[in-house]
Parts: sequence; structure tokens; C-alpha cells
Amino acid sequence: MSVTTKPDATPPTSAEPREAGTITRSATAARERSAVLEGLIAQKPGEYRVLTGDRPTGALHLGHLLATVANRVRLQDLGVEVFLIVADYQVITDRDETGNLPATVREVLLDYLAAGLDPERSTVFTHSAVPALNQLLLPFLSLVTVAELERNPTVKAEAEAALRRQQRGISGLLLTYPVHQAADILFCHGNLVPVGADQLPHLEMTRTVARRFNQRYAAAQPYFPEPDALVTPSTTILGDDGAKMSKSRGNALELRASDDETAAFFRRAKTDAERVITYEPQRRPEIANLLQIGAYFAGTSPEALAEEVGPAGAGRLKAVVTETVVEGLSPIRARRRELASAGPRHLDELLARGNARANEIADRTLDDVRGLMGMRY
Repeated sequence: MSVTTKPDATPPTSAEPREAGTITRSATAARERSAVLEGLIAQKPGEYRVLTGDRPTGALHLGHLLATVANRVRLQDLGVEVFLIVADYQVITDRDETGNLPATVREVLLDYLAAGLDPERSTVFTHSAVPALNQLLLPFLSLVTVAELERNPTVKAEAEAALRRQQRGISGLLLTYPVHQAADILFCHGNLVPVGADQLPHLEMTRTVARRFNQRYAAAQPYFPEPDALVTPSTTILGDDGAKMSKSRGNALELRASDDETAAFFRRAKTDAERVITYEPQRRPEIANLLQIGAYFAGTSPEALAEEVGPAGAGRLKAVVTETVVEGLSPIRARRRELASAGPRHLDELLARGNARANEIADRTLDDVRGLMGMRY
């Protein structure tokens, strides 16, 4: 979701001009800036705090690991402080039933820990447990227009999906989701946000909120930084049906799955009729997907794996990918089983500590905001 700096850290200076009214910076410029930011992180990782997370709608799957979780572990291991938000309020943005949220939150936490996120270096907390963070939504909403919210492409896409599923109007919470995400980032003074290129509009909303708050309430000494994007490689992992891997579609390979379930998943994965294996993502997306997954766990490139399999065909490719995934996920699954066997109490204690830490930061930020707005009574 987002990367943020510590409140007392000096934000890196953007390489781009920041003109009021700018709606979207080009993805190319954002990627160029990201290369610079990666160098700064490598030099001074302690100056950054990463805020990222997931909606607790089920246990995490292979797509989560390759697209986001592995990068979170990488940043943590570089020395960056990582905050993980389990966005339980976001579960109700587009659905009527939440399911067993406490159990689901624990499943997500198990996946985080098993994948390598260290509770001594990373902090996990839930949206609903941090009132001050969510209270920032009110003043922030006063800084944006309804038209700006409705133009957000992600809101448009989610609204269309919600209408297809439920055949009813979108909720107000879904409409205000970009501003809620701005509160997630800005409550700890974020100045760096890891996103895919398709999520840049969300970041622009956060930049807009920060800029307008500073102009209105803190012109002499800006309080919130306007965050930069750390653009991450676009990693879309397909499910066994050839569509994007998703819990809601039922086409995902969960991280907690057994070896046999993993083998069955790849056996039924869609391929194509061509015999020779080549890496052509646009023309052969299903084959490219298998090559990307196998290459990640084998520590090679999709092109090299394609050359290795070559004329042996899709059957051989599936066997190679299954072997590398089973081996690669083995330590994660063993760690997960070990953590799960200890029962929920340890997980609940970790979450309580994370909630307390997030509350301390959010309370301080909200108090500052109230003071700047002349609302501290």
C-alpha cells in the first residue's frame, strides 16, 4: 500500500517540479524517480518507514507473495522499518458480509510472519483499532471535491465491480477510499509510497490532500510532505483459469496450501497449443505466467527458463514450476505450521503491540492537526 518516512526524517527532494493542480505525473517520470529513491534507501534505510498492507478477505496467495510481500521483506531486511496495516475497514467498502474477521486477520498475520516479516522490526496493526488515524479522514475530506473522488480510476473500477457483484449503488466508504488511504500514509508523515503504476492516481490524491492541508493550515511551515512514488515492477500472477489470481475468483494458490494441492494447481493451469516454450508475455500470457513464477523461485529469468524447457513443452514446464514452487515455499509453509500450532494467543499479542504503536503515532499526528486547525480545546 504505502511507504512512509519517520516524522523526524528529512524527505528526499523530488527531482520533478510540484505545481499546484498537477493531477498525474507520468509513469515514466515516476519510474525514473524510483531508481533514485532506491539508491537513497540503500544508503540510509533507517530514514524510511514502510506502510503497506492488505484487506483481510482471506489467507494470502502466491500472487500476494510475488507482487508485494516479498518486496516488503526485502525492504525490512535492508533496514527499513515496516508497518503493515490489516485494512479491516476496507472489507466493508464493497461487500455486506465480513465473515469471521478475527480468524481471517490471524491467517493474514500468519502469512506475513511465515514469509519473513519480523515482529521485532515490523509492526502489524488494524484499521479499526486506530481511531485517530480514521479521524483524519474528516478534515482530509474537506480538502477534496466529489468530482475528484469520482474521477479516480481505481474507484471507478471498484465501483463497476461492486455493481456487477451486488447490483446496487456503491457505498460512501468506497467513494472516499482514496482519502482514507491518504490518511493511512500521512498519519505517520509518509513521503514515499511503493505502488504499481496503475496505483499512481491514489498517490496523487494523497499529494493533493497534503498540499492543500499545508496551504490552508500550515503555509509558514508545511506539516505534511507530498509523497513520492516508489514504482514497483508490475507483477500480475494468473490463477489456474488464466485470469488474475484472486481470492474472490477461487483461482488462487494459497501460501498455506499443501504440496499436493500445489501440484494439482499447476497441473490444471491453462497453457496454449504451441509445443515450444517461449517467453512472450503479450502473445502467450499463460505460458509467460508459469515462466515468471518458476523463474522467481529458481532464481533465474523467465527467458532463461524458457530456453531451458524449450521443445519439452508445457507438461515439462509445469513439472519444473511445480518443483521450484514446492521447494521455494517449503520453509514458509513449515514456519507457518509452527506458528499456527502455538495457537492464537501469540498472534493476538503481536497485534495488540502493533495497535498500541500505531495509536501512539496517530494520536500525536491528530493532536498536531487539531492544533494547526485551531481545534484543540
